[in-house]
Amino acid sequence: MKYLLDTMVWLWSVGPAENIGTAGLDILGNGREEIYLSAASSWEIAIKAKLGKFRLPEAPGPYVRTRMAAQRILPLPVTQNHSLGVYDLPLHHNDPFDRLIIAQALDEGMVILTSDHAFKKYPVELVWCGK
Repeated sequence: MKYLLDTMVWLWSVGPAENIGTAGLDILGNGREEIYLSAASSWEIAIKAKLGKFRLPEAPGPYVRTRMAAQRILPLPVTQNHSLGVYDLPLHHNDPFDRLIIAQALDEGMVILTSDHAFKKYPVELVWCGK
């Protein structure tokens, strides 16, 4: 199975993982799954860190890269299909990062690890990682 991390679940996974529920912790910790972080999440982290919405101990570039490597999280680039897939999604909410992650998961046949209730409105498979 291939899993795609929602941005907040990934951020929680590199800090104190106390916000992640059991199902998410099991997937993240078992070492048998293919787990990906979207370039859209890196983009979101970079933008929000620059705006002061995220506090990171270092610049986003080294922060994201080193932690992904330590966790053996695979990068998922954004393709034309992913970007254009956003058009086909219902307008349940307007978060461009979330919508791109959802489009990627649908195009790639991935399950999203999330704690965002807005994701439940879309026709995508989820593992609920909130508590």
